[in-house]
Amino acid sequence: MSDRDETPTPKPNKGGAGDDTPTTRLRRELPQEVPPTALKKPGEVPQDEKNKLTGRQRLAQGLWPPRFTRAQLIVALLLFGLGFGLAIQVASNNDDGALRGARQEDLVRILDELDDRTQRLEEEKQGLEDQRTELENSSDQAEEARKQTVEKERQLGILAGTVAAQGPGITLTIDDTKGTVEADMLLDAIQELRAAGAEAIQVNGVRVVSGTYLTDSDDGISVDGNKITQPFRFKVIGNPQDLEPALNIPGGVVQTLEKEQATVTVRRADKIVVDALRAPKRPDYARSSSR
Repeated sequence: MSDRDETPTPKPNKGGAGDDTPTTRLRRELPQEVPPTALKKPGEVPQDEKNKLTGRQRLAQGLWPPRFTRAQLIVALLLFGLGFGLAIQVASNNDDGALRGARQEDLVRILDELDDRTQRLEEEKQGLEDQRTELENSSDQAEEARKQTVEKERQLGILAGTVAAQGPGITLTIDDTKGTVEADMLLDAIQELRAAGAEAIQVNGVRVVSGTYLTDSDDGISVDGNKITQPFRFKVIGNPQDLEPALNIPGGVVQTLEKEQATVTVRRADKIVVDALRAPKRPDYARSSSR
């Protein structure tokens, strides 16, 4: 056995139930608490870092990211439209400014071009006025020709008995109570009236035309095959001052009829209506030679 006393080394304690040695106790601690100021939202700059930013950086952070409301968007659109209109107005006003900055030679050239254009427009205007005058004259001539044609057609219609007529004239009434008046006496009266200028004649509802004929029959007188009875009434359009004296001349129509014991009455009138019409007849062989 040695002179040095050996002290036995204690064995580590494995955590028995009855072991209270401090060196062998397991220590468990909670994690260190984080101060509330250290928490921040995503994208948010801490207060201490904000104090270190410059004014321009703070302005940029306030403007971006942008945060718009509906009202702000509407106002922005209105302002955009107003600015666009002002830009167009300014651009149109700048066109006049181009002339102010032009050289004298350019201004003279522009003025010459305007004078030439004005001259061309004046020539076109004069040409159009000449065409209008020509058309008006042509229209007047055509209208006058049309009026003359219509008037000529009316006159021919009156002579042919295809249209009615009215105007001043006379009425001739022959009352044959004895039955002594014959067709040739009435034909003499028609011829005398035509010679005095009668333009339209109607006898008892029968229109007298250039081809009218009168015939005697056992039961009276016929005009163009239409029987007429007394009293015989003539409606005549013409100048009354010429027609009435032509019937009353010595040995004329009135004296001849009165010798046959007929009563003759002649009256003037401002308006005589001859409304008996003849159907137009187309000639069988004659044709117009005008082309």
